[in-house]
Order: sequence, then structure tokens, then C-alpha cells
Amino acid sequence: MANLHVIDHPLIQHKISLMRDKNTGTKEFRELVSETAMLICYEATRDLPLKEIEMETPLCMARTKIVSGHKLAFVPILRAGLGMIEGVTSLVPAAKIGHMGLFRDPETHESVKYYCKLPDDIAERDVILIDPMLATGNTACAAITQLKEIGVKNIKFMCIISAPEGASKLIKTHPDVDIYCGTMDEGLNEDKFIIPGLGDAGDRIFGTK
Repeated sequence: MANLHVIDHPLIQHKISLMRDKNTGTKEFRELVSETAMLICYEATRDLPLKEIEMETPLCMARTKIVSGHKLAFVPILRAGLGMIEGVTSLVPAAKIGHMGLFRDPETHESVKYYCKLPDDIAERDVILIDPMLATGNTACAAITQLKEIGVKNIKFMCIISAPEGASKLIKTHPDVDIYCGTMDEGLNEDKFIIPGLGDAGDRIFGTK
């Protein structure tokens, strides 16, 4: 799957292992999510275009490169995606941030939209949609469909842990969207939770269980 990128950097794998531990507390878990998001974002932004400029160093004039004013937006899927925002914006502080609220119906496992607030110029921006977990893929696919419907052309999806089922569904539904994840787990259990996974990411980020 050419548009699936599993970032197997040792630091990412180490941090994911610490997140999996049921004894990892809320504060440490939240920090690990943020740090891991930053590391994955480093790879997800590898293709940002550059332009050459001239500037004066303390020693001489130099030709050097900067990001070429590319308009970028991060869109976390509420609520767990909020835990990744600090990490990604530490790399790209000028990026705008939107929010999309979707939850998975516990009976049907289908996504239900309840909130959406995006930058006015979102259609002019490259968007990185973020959510710690890609399980069934229903929520990610629904969010991407909504972004496309309002004119967004270039979308990437970034998560920490993916299930094969979710990645396959997203690739089939949106073959133009690249997926960046920290690891690919075994699959889903009968309740559609990722195994071995790390539990409910939102509950562990916000300490609600």
C-alpha cells in the first residue's frame, strides 16, 4: 500500500510501548501522545516545498532554504485528537487549527458528526487530519469526506496506532490520502477496539476513566 507510511523510528516505538502500559498515568500518557505526534509529524511534513533565499549570517551572505509559505492546517478529530495538537504545532507553529467532532456509535460502530469548526480559508490549505487511533476507519473516512465536500484538495491522515481494517478502508475509500502512523497493530476485537492497542485514547489523555 503505497500511501501507507508506518514510521518505525526507535523513539516512536519506545514511546508507543510506554503508552500501551495500563499503569502509565494520565500526565505521562498525555506527554507521550504529544511527543509521538511530533515525531510522526516530522515525517508527514517531509515533502513540504522549499524556496531559496539570500540572507546575511554573522560571517557572510548565504543562499539558504526555507519552507515556501505553504499554507497548512491541522484538524484534530475530537476529542482524542486534541492530545496531538501541542506536538504537531511545536513543529509548525504558523499552521491554523480546525476541529471536527465525530463519535463512533457504540451499537452500529458508524461515525456520527456533532461539531465542525474550520478556518475560513481551509479549502486553500493542505490539511493534516489527526486522531491517535485508526480502528474501523469509519470516522476518518467521514471526516475526510466532509473536508473534500468543502473544497480541500490535499489531505493527509496522521495517527499513532492503526488497525489493518481501518487502514484498508481508508485507502479504499480515499486512495488519494496518505496515512502516517506509528505502528500497525494486529486487528480489531468484537467491540471494534484495536488489539493490543492502548485502550481508549481519549479517556487516557483526559483522565476520564
